[in-house]
Amino acid sequence: MVDGAFGENIVVEGFDLKNLPIGTRFKSGEVELELTQIGKECHSHCAIYHKMGDCIMPREGVFCRVLQGGRLMVGDSFEIVA
Repeated sequence: MVDGAFGENIVVEGFDLKNLPIGTRFKSGEVELELTQIGKECHSHCAIYHKMGDCIMPREGVFCRVLQGGRLMVGDSFEIVA
């Protein structure tokens, strides 16, 4: 399986992601992402629910499309570019 074929998670802080408009773009080094969806329904208590006792996806999870791929490392900064 190639990187990104399944969907990777990125944890960021300092943004109110759930209140940003769809289409917002983020950049970190060569990586550029576009916000495509805020939240999703948790069907049949997903793995997050079973581990944490609650699923944050309907409230906090966001999804982005990769516009430009690359490597991200712990501590890299993200910025909103559009």
